Amino acid sequence: MAATPPPPEPGPSEPRIPSDIPTPTSLYDAAAVEASAPSAGKPSLAPISPSNESPPEQSELHVETAKPNDAVANDQDDSETSFHSIESSSDGVQVPLNQAFEPSSSLLLSAPAEILDLILGHLSPYDLVSVAATCRQMRSHALSDMLWYPFVRENAPGARLQSPSPFKSYHQLFAEYDPLWFLPKHKIWFSDSGLPGKLILVRYDPRRGCIEGYDLLAVRIEDMAQQWDANPSVVIQPFKCRVYLHLDKPVLQFRIGDRKYSRRHKRNKFSEEINVLLDERFQHMYSNLILTKPLDEETVNQKRAADYPYGHIWPPPTIPASAHVVCDRTTNDSEGRQEPPKPTQRSELSDKTFRLRRWMEMLGTSTSTRALLERMARTMGGGGPPGTAANFVRPAPIGIHMGEDVMTYSTLDPKLYTPTPTKPWRGIWVGDYSLHGCEFLLFNQPDDPPASDEELSLVRLEGETDAHWEKRRLDARIYRGRLEAIKLTGDANVPRGEYTFVAEDIGPEGTIELPPGPPFDYEGARAVKSRGHVANTGFQRDKFIESQLLLLSHDCIAQYWVELHHISYFRRIDIDFHLNAAGPTVQDLG
Repeated sequence: MAATPPPPEPGPSEPRIPSDIPTPTSLYDAAAVEASAPSAGKPSLAPISPSNESPPEQSELHVETAKPNDAVANDQDDSETSFHSIESSSDGVQVPLNQAFEPSSSLLLSAPAEILDLILGHLSPYDLVSVAATCRQMRSHALSDMLWYPFVRENAPGARLQSPSPFKSYHQLFAEYDPLWFLPKHKIWFSDSGLPGKLILVRYDPRRGCIEGYDLLAVRIEDMAQQWDANPSVVIQPFKCRVYLHLDKPVLQFRIGDRKYSRRHKRNKFSEEINVLLDERFQHMYSNLILTKPLDEETVNQKRAADYPYGHIWPPPTIPASAHVVCDRTTNDSEGRQEPPKPTQRSELSDKTFRLRRWMEMLGTSTSTRALLERMARTMGGGGPPGTAANFVRPAPIGIHMGEDVMTYSTLDPKLYTPTPTKPWRGIWVGDYSLHGCEFLLFNQPDDPPASDEELSLVRLEGETDAHWEKRRLDARIYRGRLEAIKLTGDANVPRGEYTFVAEDIGPEGTIELPPGPPFDYEGARAVKSRGHVANTGFQRDKFIESQLLLLSHDCIAQYWVELHHISYFRRIDIDFHLNAAGPTVQDLG
């Protein structure tokens, strides 16, 4: 029997593609070869970038359809078109698809649908859009709900996604709010607004298909001080509170079609301000969201070394963060002020910070109002006769901006507020600050270097059970290291971003005798030395004073301010409780 001749080497129009395709790299390589190969009678594949390095020039996730020419339109279904437009830069790039690939012309297209879906499942949203621009067959795979649902799911924690409604597909849903998905993804955002600051929670509401952000508030539901039996000169402030979102007054709100006005005018979606069109206008207040560009490491280190206000960087040095920006304190008399740099492409965009510019406008028609009227015009059928809403969308006199201010928001690394078996007090907490009311805090437990039983002076006792021995080993690793509370919202004395107390060592070196009797007779409770942060009004002459931290449970802590003869409480809050827009709205603690 004659030997089977080896297969011919692939020509320029027939790229070599591994049959097993073990990793997405094979897809990138095949696309790159086909994109560079001259091929008569068929279009080139658009180059695909690795998913972990989104190409900076890509800025749009929309795969729009242009009207086909007559010659091609006759050869295809009414539901398909011969051109797909992808805006891959501020100018836009048209990728022509005059013909579809024949399955036999590419080994990749000849692969089973399951294999194609498996390969495409390794790509980022921006790579999938590039794939969708190659041909109709790849487009049907690259835009499938199976591939786009995980992207929405990842960026909408807590939302119960049962369908992409009110959108037709999860791709349309994801593309509508790009690049704003980082807002609900990181969910917790705290600002530099004055000394008190703000804490907001951003979530996606699948019922209406919108992204919204609300102030997170807390109020005491019991306010009755009592004397401490062990020391009658000390006042104990029992603490029961109610945590809720201020649903009547959203801070952020993005809905279907709100941003089409900007996209149509070909603005740079990263550097231009984004209108925040709220359902209600409160006393002629308007807001714009501003995307940010992080500072370089050298600049951050220089500013962190300065005294308060730390060179106006946000977040402040007390909160570990991977990205910092300069606080932009815009005022009406800030002529000559140099604005912080803004991103111009996706690679420059920070997904850990943003700014919100707010102002009161008394005269003329603002840009956001014109966008709202433009949306009304579309609802009424576009450009109409004189007197309709469509004719109200036109340049108007510039209004007078009053009380203009820019707030800078930053998020938190989930690691900082996610408790672990050995760092159980990590989390977002709420504390009682007497006349100042309730304030939100980050309880941070920095990681400790690993330690052996010998280094922790642990020796197993004779006859000790396995359960008791393992508990002692775990306790030795729990009660170890530093515990610090950082204000996410502050007051007129100690502002947001500052420590409220610091316990240098919650282990044996810092442990002191627990006060006897109620209300501190919790099982497993422990008292440790700490320092409390106090200051005069305006954060003047701040200092740390002696205090004691009473670790009552993993969800409740008391702070004994020794010099002030006062004991206050802190309680853990569940942030995820508020992420489900259709769920309960009030969280009672205590």
